[in-house]
Amino acid sequence: MSQLTINRNTLILHFTVLIWGFTGVLGELITVSALHLVWYRVLIAAVSLVIYYFFKRKSLLVSKGQLMQYLGVGLIVGLHWVLFFHAIKVSTVSVTLVTLSSVTLFTAILEPIINRKRISIADVVVGLVIIFGIYLIFKFEFKYFWGIVFGLSCAFCASIFSILNSRMVKKGSPTTITLYEMIGAWIGVSVVMLFTGDFDEQMILSQSDLLYLLLLGVVCTAIAYVLGVAVMRELSAFTVALTTNMEPVYGIILALLIFGQKEAMSTGFYFGAVIVLTAVFIYPYLKTKIKI
Repeated sequence: MSQLTINRNTLILHFTVLIWGFTGVLGELITVSALHLVWYRVLIAAVSLVIYYFFKRKSLLVSKGQLMQYLGVGLIVGLHWVLFFHAIKVSTVSVTLVTLSSVTLFTAILEPIINRKRISIADVVVGLVIIFGIYLIFKFEFKYFWGIVFGLSCAFCASIFSILNSRMVKKGSPTTITLYEMIGAWIGVSVVMLFTGDFDEQMILSQSDLLYLLLLGVVCTAIAYVLGVAVMRELSAFTVALTTNMEPVYGIILALLIFGQKEAMSTGFYFGAVIVLTAVFIYPYLKTKIKI
């Protein structure tokens, strides 16, 4: 592969990660509840992917076992997004995105357990640094206690479905997996809404909410995912890991530009955020260089 192709794919990946970072901003702009927001998002994303498959003339058939796996993981994805957007609703985009970065910590703990592997010393070191950074965020931004709790819970769910996805993608198409996960998430959220009575007038969308949800479901979910998968197959794992770690950085910058003073945090928060993000950034390097 030529250097020009690598540079082009890297640029596309950065653009994709920028779009992912924009989801937090959209979560703040959309006025409906987190539950309704996710219901619409996964429905729009699923429909978009079905249309994509129709034009590509690809088969959607999977085995019964795979279907159950994909739908099951989709339930976790749905819970992850509900927690993510609820964290934004009760705190800020910046707080949510930084706590979401702790997915590295949870993965370091959970992956060896789920895959029955030995825990890496590099994982432990990075995990301890992230814990310290999150402690500082808790200390200086305690008024956002529930936002931090929901953000950490969101990261925990993200870690689980990422580990499971990494196993499933070895035997199935990433795009097909994503489609059925969106369907699984939609079914899960629909069942919750049915029991909680959330199929009500509060689901009615304003024109601005409809526009933002279309951006979220089509551009930030379906299109971004297809773009991301396409270029990730052409780039090294290190480049992908390092670039995707830019998501909270892009998201925080976008939130500051759009919401201004509302997103301004204390000096202690930014100190903790820098510690967390630095640990997340050096993680791919440590995994590459340290084999223990």
